[in-house]
Amino acid sequence: MKGVTVIAHPIVRHNLTRLRASRTGPQEFRRVLSEVAALMVYEATRSFQVRRTSVRTPLARSVGFELRREVVLVPVLRAGLGMLDSILQLIPHARVGFIGLKREETTLKATAYHKSLPPKLDRFEVILIDPMLATGGSTVAAMEFLTASGARHVRLVNLVAAVPGIRYVHSRYPGLPIFTAAVDRQLNKRGFIVPGLGDAGDRLFGV
Repeated sequence: MKGVTVIAHPIVRHNLTRLRASRTGPQEFRRVLSEVAALMVYEATRSFQVRRTSVRTPLARSVGFELRREVVLVPVLRAGLGMLDSILQLIPHARVGFIGLKREETTLKATAYHKSLPPKLDRFEVILIDPMLATGGSTVAAMEFLTASGARHVRLVNLVAAVPGIRYVHSRYPGLPIFTAAVDRQLNKRGFIVPGLGDAGDRLFGV
């Protein structure tokens, strides 16, 4: 699908299968999700812009590169927390914001209960982190917060995305790049991705 990058790295595919398996308990789920996130962020950041700089090595001056913009990681609470730490290990200088969203079980609409974002987000590369893109409501709600705070350079790192959710998100934010490990075809009546992997937050924290 246009605007969607499916990361088909063999280790990502292997670990995604472990995450899908209902027998995978919370401890293993946390560890494997963290491993997948670390691999996915390499692809998601590949198009970050850089600028030339000068650096002095122990022997001579050399040409180097630095990121053109600072980076902000924004996990969607609570499931996004499972991907945050491993991404921070790779981008330790990144700032971190948080968006808390809860989906109403009857309407499937996302309602916000927390927001903490750095000011002037137009200066940053923003990585929105949310393991599941189901109906797309949470992603759209998060994007509304980000764009209201000035964000212009946003990309979504996501574990499993459903086709209806992708279409809805891109109907509202057609320029948003989505990086995912898998695209599943459908949702059930409760708005869960099928086959998916269940509720990522519940499986992550065991509740």
